[in-house]
Amino acid sequence: MNHEAIRALYSNVVTIDDTTGAKDNNGNNVEIDMDLVNAEVIRLQAVYDAKAYQRTRSLEYPSVQDQLDMQYWDSVNGTTTWATAIAKVKTDNPKP
Repeated sequence: MNHEAIRALYSNVVTIDDTTGAKDNNGNNVEIDMDLVNAEVIRLQAVYDAKAYQRTRSLEYPSVQDQLDMQYWDSVNGTTTWATAIAKVKTDNPKP
């Protein structure tokens, strides 16, 4: 995640190598403040952690094809299969 933090903090960095450091588009070294990088890593991790429910939900939702099929049959049969399936995923994985 350090590379992601560096890229977020230093827009002029085009390459990062753990051995040779960060370089700009001219191949010049870019001086990196690791205190800023460490703080950015903490911020990025918090953003990632806050969206854990979204990643879990996306894995648990039925496929788009299955959802469309549920919606079709719900309209034909007057049922709520699709709404029930989606509500269960949302209930099982609530927003924090």
